[in-house]
Amino acid sequence: MKNEHNEFMQHELRLPELTVRGMLLGAVLTVIFTASNVYLGLKVGLTFSSAIPAAVISMAVLKMAKDSNILENNMVQTQASAAGTLSAIIFIIPGMLMIGYWHGFEFTQTLLVAACGGCLGVLFTIPLRRAMVVHSDLAYPEGVAAAEILKVNAHDEDGKGKGTGTGLKEILSGSFVAGIIALCTSGFQVLSGALSVWIPIGRGMTQFPIGYSSALVGAGYLIGIASGLAMLVGILIAWAGFVPFYTITSTPPDGVTMQKFAAAVYQERVRLIGAGAMGVAAIWTLITLARPVIDGMKESLAAMRMPETIKDRHRMDIDMSMKSIGFVFLLTVVGLLAVFYAFVSPEGLPSGQVLAFTLVGVGVAVFMGFFVAAACAYMAGLVGTSSSPISGIGILGIIVASLVMYALCSSFGIFALPGGEKFATATAIFTTSIILAIACISNDNMQDLKTGWLVGATPWRQQVALLLGCIVGALVIAPVLNLLYEAYGFVGALPREGMDPSQALAAPQAVLMKTIAEGIFSNNLAWEYIYIGLGLGVVIVLVDLFLRRTTRNLMLPPLAVGMGIYLPPSIQTPLVIGAVLGYVLDKVLKDRGAEEGKAARRRGTLFASGLIVGESIVGVALAGLIAISVSSGGSESPLALVGADFADTAEMLGLAVFALVVVILSRVVLAKKNG
Repeated sequence: MKNEHNEFMQHELRLPELTVRGMLLGAVLTVIFTASNVYLGLKVGLTFSSAIPAAVISMAVLKMAKDSNILENNMVQTQASAAGTLSAIIFIIPGMLMIGYWHGFEFTQTLLVAACGGCLGVLFTIPLRRAMVVHSDLAYPEGVAAAEILKVNAHDEDGKGKGTGTGLKEILSGSFVAGIIALCTSGFQVLSGALSVWIPIGRGMTQFPIGYSSALVGAGYLIGIASGLAMLVGILIAWAGFVPFYTITSTPPDGVTMQKFAAAVYQERVRLIGAGAMGVAAIWTLITLARPVIDGMKESLAAMRMPETIKDRHRMDIDMSMKSIGFVFLLTVVGLLAVFYAFVSPEGLPSGQVLAFTLVGVGVAVFMGFFVAAACAYMAGLVGTSSSPISGIGILGIIVASLVMYALCSSFGIFALPGGEKFATATAIFTTSIILAIACISNDNMQDLKTGWLVGATPWRQQVALLLGCIVGALVIAPVLNLLYEAYGFVGALPREGMDPSQALAAPQAVLMKTIAEGIFSNNLAWEYIYIGLGLGVVIVLVDLFLRRTTRNLMLPPLAVGMGIYLPPSIQTPLVIGAVLGYVLDKVLKDRGAEEGKAARRRGTLFASGLIVGESIVGVALAGLIAISVSSGGSESPLALVGADFADTAEMLGLAVFALVVVILSRVVLAKKNG
């Protein structure tokens, strides 16, 4: 076994791992990171891996207990990171409000979908652990980084280290900086969140935007230069290519300004092109991963069938027993059947049809979820949890679910009933939400198991911690979703009349998947733009293949290009800036020693994570204030200190503060180590 010299990897080790205090701390961190990820995901369509900040906070808190150890800290981060990742279910479920099927988030149904889907994601990846973690050279970037942080802290506690500390300072300082800026932007409104300059091009129009989000600079720093530049290519394709082309070659409706026309062209045409490109990228990813995923599953399933007793196996090679896996699987499937039945039955359909929808919906979700889990597990090892194309999996899921439900609804004559099309769309969204819950947890699970393998954890205990994280996270998601909906609303779904649509949360993936489902059921989806996107996606895949085979470092991740076309540019520009900044700083650090460079990158990772957490938490807190204010008859901007006439000044101030954040992040990374 590798690294056998590590004292924490001994078979006879009897240190406490899954403790009550650890589970309670994990639950608290779960609430924080789940709320943060829900807010960030609804705002910009991205979530972040919470494994590293969870590990750092856990170490700082448990350090106050004399008998804490690296394995207990690992369990805390395992639980918290699982719940934080489960929030990716928000990429689809807000679509229920956007189509008007729900008028607020159904707590029990959202809870059961998230909890049961998440638990299935844990179970489906258990057979993959040996092949993809133990016997694989996959990178697992977040998992390895979290393990390094845990090991550095354990080394310090032994008195053999050099006082590197846990990194809590970087996370807290990043959170403070981003939190204050978010308060001044979304609360006091003295800072603008973006600067947008509209540029005439002949008879057409386009725009040059810069978003000021500190959280997105941090996210860009974490995703890396390849994804950042690919997004930039997508932005240029959309805003230097398609938008000018369509505004030049089309005539705006009477009374519509060119700016509004350009915005409508982007929403109604260009985003569908981006969706098509993302769909090709997702399918290509699954094709490229099919062989290693199948091989890995064969090896792991063969290992689980070996006639060996647990007593004869090393502590680090013991997964949950087949009996336990079977029991949890049965429990989760029964839960999904119950919630799907409760979802469908209020429509008043014949009992046979209700049962058919229930069995088919859950069957499609579980069957597709199993294969998606394997793909996501491999993708997490390949590119990391934060960069893994969960959105692409969602697009495939909504297409498959919509086609299956279209066939079922047609056979039952549902489309002839009042509201039949809306019901069909809702069932497709509900089915896809289960698939996404499975996918996102599978994506995170393998990172955590890799961390555990590197620090000497017992796999079955980690798998129990992951299950706990799913349950606690599921309890948080529905209330936070409802809070944010009541405060800000979503694009196309505002809870009250008179709300400012520009302040609504974008929920980009949910909008995209709703659009695809509605287009399939109504037969009025603008397929010509999706076909253009499909063709463009093929070209991007070919270019990426060419770059990878003919150059050493150049690549063009197809999914990132598709997201660049699809997502609003004000969201992506800070991501690109953060990615480029990370690349430049990494170049500067190459002139320093290996140890100093590694410590500097770690500081940058933690400070960037803090930027994300700080802005997200303030966003959720402000949502609570807005909800309280509105419910008591007050303003939707209860903390605003300025009026609309301050907008131009706020833009300039926002730009200056944004530049300051870039400088601060650079100084944190490049700071010379004392002593």
